[in-house]
Amino acid sequence: MLKTGNPLVRRCSPMLETTRHEITRRVRGTTALTVGICLYVAFIVWYFTLLEPSAYEELTQSLPPAMQSAFGVQSLSSIGGWLGGQVYTFLWLLGLGIYFAYTSAGMIAGDVETGRMDLLLSFPVSRAQLVAEKFAALLLPLLVLNLVVGVVTYSFVVVVGETIDPLYLVTAHLLSVPYFLVCGGIGLLLSVSVDRAAVAERLAAGLVFALWLIESVVGTATNFAWIRFLSPTHYYDPTPILVEGTYNLLDGGILLVGFVALLGASQLLFRRRDV
Repeated sequence: MLKTGNPLVRRCSPMLETTRHEITRRVRGTTALTVGICLYVAFIVWYFTLLEPSAYEELTQSLPPAMQSAFGVQSLSSIGGWLGGQVYTFLWLLGLGIYFAYTSAGMIAGDVETGRMDLLLSFPVSRAQLVAEKFAALLLPLLVLNLVVGVVTYSFVVVVGETIDPLYLVTAHLLSVPYFLVCGGIGLLLSVSVDRAAVAERLAAGLVFALWLIESVVGTATNFAWIRFLSPTHYYDPTPILVEGTYNLLDGGILLVGFVALLGASQLLFRRRDV
């Protein structure tokens, strides 16, 4: 029987080695990001216990409709609404959306820029498989963030004596998965389109931010309501889920279809590209 350390075995499954290598590189960053978000959640939950009930309503009413929409502010007097406005709309929806787009944008372009792609393409695997399995490394931060932050958030809420429906919280995290996949798909498509990682990363981050603005600000105008459908944030709104448990599974399905389309387009472009 061949051992896993045998060079022949490793050459027969090079992309499994590449995926493991990419995951190993992301362990430290994923850990730091997860700890940072958990600390922020702890502060937000603690701060909720300091404000008077009347202050929540005054804060909500003081914000213009455009800002209420942009930051997911619906009912700050409940812990679900507070988390939706302070954590899950701005940090989770926008911040992590940009993170996944930015990270995936450097995957292919970075290897092309450094010349490492020549080595990877020398292995007996298709370019489509290379793109798919390098992107699979993003599953580490995607799954760890959702699992750990979800558990920690619920624990903090319980510790301070507040209540939130655990099913609502689980649903908000589960439905964020296809949203993050789309953000990552946007970065991946840009990554196979340009030769410089820095260019792809900046374009990806800027595009996700622009799409968030389209849904949050431009989309509120009646004459441009149709443009909302171009933004992935239109199909994932965590605040109503956390407050009322309101969601539409069709929106998650649309995001999954969008991700498959982005992944397929990335594979097609990279297959035709001269590296």
